[in-house]
Amino acid sequence: MNIHHLRLKGNLFLPVCAITIGLCSLLYTNYLIKELSVEERQKIELWAEASRMIVEAPFDDANLDFYLHVIENNNTIPVIIADSKQQINTYRNLDSARMSHPDYVARRMENMKDKYQPIIIDLDGDVQYIYYDDSSILLQLSYYPYVQLGIFILLVGVAYFAFNTSRKSEQNQVWAGLSKETAHQLGTPISSLLAITEMLKTQTFDDPSLIRELEKDVARLNAITDRFSKIGSKPSTPMTDVCHAIAQSVHYIRKRSSDRVNICFHQPEYPIMAPLSEPLFSWVIENLCKNALDAMTGTGSIFIELTAAKNQVIVDVSDTGKGIPKRKHHTVFKPGYTTKSRGWGLGLSLAKRIIEDFHHGRIFVLRSDPERGTVFRIVLSCKDHVRIKK
Repeated sequence: MNIHHLRLKGNLFLPVCAITIGLCSLLYTNYLIKELSVEERQKIELWAEASRMIVEAPFDDANLDFYLHVIENNNTIPVIIADSKQQINTYRNLDSARMSHPDYVARRMENMKDKYQPIIIDLDGDVQYIYYDDSSILLQLSYYPYVQLGIFILLVGVAYFAFNTSRKSEQNQVWAGLSKETAHQLGTPISSLLAITEMLKTQTFDDPSLIRELEKDVARLNAITDRFSKIGSKPSTPMTDVCHAIAQSVHYIRKRSSDRVNICFHQPEYPIMAPLSEPLFSWVIENLCKNALDAMTGTGSIFIELTAAKNQVIVDVSDTGKGIPKRKHHTVFKPGYTTKSRGWGLGLSLAKRIIEDFHHGRIFVLRSDPERGTVFRIVLSCKDHVRIKK
């Protein structure tokens, strides 16, 4: 299991806990609502029984005060009493603000019919139907778990956003610190190598090409140091010839790849200018080419195509390798993701940071197929139209 899978599990833990707690609260509140609903029906049944007893009991009955108290005590449950012909006789605890609306009571009774079975009482041969609805307290309680769940999800979302923002800021600081420290550490041995190279030039050698190769390697180390120093802070992006930057990277990769690999750069006939940090952009192209070489296991073709639209420069890097499963098209850019037994899995993550954070562009898997390979696309956006030298 790689670092990305561990991080993904950690990111899912908080939302899953939040949803679990919210669902438990929702289920428990629904249980309470059902219990209260049963209790309210029992109250209405008692209220109906008290109404019947008042009609049947003599006025000197000692329990008359109790029955009246039961009826008067219902101040929350909406009740409508209708006769056998469904003509409304009386009602209680309805919304007084809506009583002025025509047919409000009738429409309310129809809603009560759809919700609960009426309670039927016989008052000396006069059949009465008692319709009722949930009390305002029960209605508020039924909405409460959804409000609670919404607020809980909102708080978790805010906390998750703040956590991700803080983590990303921390990661940026780590990237910057690591890059600057790497550039600093490389500076001293490179200076020593430069001095040794100059000393060797004063000596006589049968094969001077050795010194030239040493100079190239030192220049390469200087370029790597320059890249690390730039990625540790916001680099400048002057108008640069994108064709030249890609061509330099292709030349470097060709010299260090197998003869069984064909690297083809479809270079336009004219230079394409765009705001670019050439050392960092070249790093991205090299990373994509190296990943392509790994995917092809040393045999195949790499095609690089450069096109320019209105406000965009588009670079497609395709290979004939084994492809990337669709579910991992976004995962490959996560830090720590790698299919190799060795390596940190930072190449594509660095490429994404360079393109999106420093060049305000996009990099993504355009398409991938096990039989046709993979195509990575880089889109560089420009505020002004892409400047093209004629």
